[in-house]
Amino acid sequence: MLGGGLEWLSLSYFLYSLVLALGMMVSLPYWLYQILRHGKYRSGFAERLGRVPGRLAAGPQARRVIWVHAVSVGEVLAVSGLVERMLRSFPQHRVVVSTTTDTGQELARKRFGEESVFYFPMDFGFAIRPYLQALQPELVVLAETEFWPNFLRLAHTSGARIAVVNARISDRSWPRYKRFRWALRRMLVHVDVFLAQTPEDSARLQSIGAEAGRVQVTGNLKFDVSLPSPPPIVESLRRSLSAEGAGPVLVCGSTVEDEEPPLLKAFENLRVAHPRAVMILAPRHPERFDDVAILLRQLGIPSFRRSQWHGEGLAGGVLLVDTIGELAALYALADVAFVGGSLVPRGGHNIIEPAQHGVAIVTGNHTENFRDIVALFQSRDAVRIVTLAELPLTLMQLLADDAERRALGRCALETIRSQMGATSRALEALQTLIVADSDARAVSAHAAHTD
Repeated sequence: MLGGGLEWLSLSYFLYSLVLALGMMVSLPYWLYQILRHGKYRSGFAERLGRVPGRLAAGPQARRVIWVHAVSVGEVLAVSGLVERMLRSFPQHRVVVSTTTDTGQELARKRFGEESVFYFPMDFGFAIRPYLQALQPELVVLAETEFWPNFLRLAHTSGARIAVVNARISDRSWPRYKRFRWALRRMLVHVDVFLAQTPEDSARLQSIGAEAGRVQVTGNLKFDVSLPSPPPIVESLRRSLSAEGAGPVLVCGSTVEDEEPPLLKAFENLRVAHPRAVMILAPRHPERFDDVAILLRQLGIPSFRRSQWHGEGLAGGVLLVDTIGELAALYALADVAFVGGSLVPRGGHNIIEPAQHGVAIVTGNHTENFRDIVALFQSRDAVRIVTLAELPLTLMQLLADDAERRALGRCALETIRSQMGATSRALEALQTLIVADSDARAVSAHAAHTD
């Protein structure tokens, strides 16, 4: 009976790998287009296929390894505080960080050092095994919902303990996970602990196969993200805006396709009452910078690209942020911040960054990916949620009412402060795993010595 079960399980992983390979072959034209047109996925291609970079292999090999995986910028920011705490709490360990996206890789290298950062391998055995052999991780920490079947199985088989931190099941993913819970149950058994953001996430994890005893609610790490030292551009802009008497300032961050046109139309309306208003516009995806620059020219709106700005006056115009990693600090300049990915059905983006600056926040009504955070802010009157039609009037009302705008920003900052502490709780849970693993190693070594 057991042998038959193992054979079926091995077959299921083989079939999964086959389907994944076929899917990649079918979608090859899309990947080639993204590589040639936008330069995406070109960086780290060999690493994704299992070639361990020399900078990683050259690190200190004698120390035990903790492997942290954070997909993109948002996850890198979320785990940054946890990684810093792990480096202090586990000095006998080396902490390495993998990412999937280029933007996440760039930020991770800045935060943790190039010698400790690499691209996450594709979910094929031939790509994963070289990393497990080179690093021999004692603990693997996955951010949010990175459930890759082959990686989880092979990491577990290698002897690593596995933790999922900041775990969540979004409204968009929830129906799909429920359809495949029969497969997820067999996969999630490899995870030692799930540290969920909310009780609802905990319940959803358990319903798709996570054992109740392995799930804890520790809160959202993103509430603990500390503000980095602002880059020089922030002070340069502050001085320039003040010198020319420009303002108010509207910072529109993480915007996606089909959002810039209505935002720019709303900005044109704002300029009727505030002719020296400034918009700082930061598209979510770097490959869209050129397209948004073309749109600004077509609309005849005065604009400068951040990479080419040298102190020119911005009053009545737009600064297009075509750089990575500066948006969080630029929110400090805002009178009102709009957080994108939310006017169209894309699930929204994180509203915590502007809230950390005590800025009045406006976001669209498509925020499924951040349902709990947005609901919390909304319950405390700390955010304004608008439809596409409501956007222009809401912006004008906030900029016309100083008291309402400041109260909204103050409530946002107070909400952030009330939710802090997830990092400490996550670290405590990870310490338990490492201590348990160390005890198991000691028992095994003693038994081997006794034999």
